[in-house]
Amino acid sequence: MRPKQQRGEATVEQVLVAALRIYASEGEAGLTVGAITKASGVSSGSIYHHFGNLHGVIATLALRSVGRLLDALTTALEQATDARSGVRAVVRTYLDFAQAHPEVARLMHSVTADHELMTRTGQIRESQEARLTPIALWIHAHTKSGELADLPTPVIEALVLGPVVAVVRRWLTVGDIDLAEADRTLPDQIWRAVSNVRTGSPDTGPS
Repeated sequence: MRPKQQRGEATVEQVLVAALRIYASEGEAGLTVGAITKASGVSSGSIYHHFGNLHGVIATLALRSVGRLLDALTTALEQATDARSGVRAVVRTYLDFAQAHPEVARLMHSVTADHELMTRTGQIRESQEARLTPIALWIHAHTKSGELADLPTPVIEALVLGPVVAVVRRWLTVGDIDLAEADRTLPDQIWRAVSNVRTGSPDTGPS
């Protein structure tokens, strides 16, 4: 790696570390280019050069956090012995990730991050392809085996992750959800939604 590239990556890392620290302590309202400049020691010109604007900083942070979460979800699937245990593991891993990293989860699920990620869907797919492909292949394999409902892969993804995202977002914003209780009940509820009932697979016994 060339020295100039190394310096650029180091600058990006300084900005992201400072930005997440500011977000954790002061929320989105406190996350400004001026605050990042003061906390990181990186000039505003460098921030604009590497990220375009403040929204670029937020998008990069969110994208990095999504990558961390996808890595955890992929590992959970790789360790699963069947579709049921895989779906349950994904749900629980997502909940555990949010509870272990609440500020990262708060940023990932913020309105601003949602908007930025939606406008960068192509970039996300391209940058996260190595992480998304194993998940899609796992779903496809278990759909073909008859364990999962015969639905398109994106629909299965939505049925599994949609309720988890909603629960985590409500936990972060309203605070009236107990994640421990969600961990006990949500995996089986989601499994019933995506399992192929004709195989008799939606077992709700203890894991």
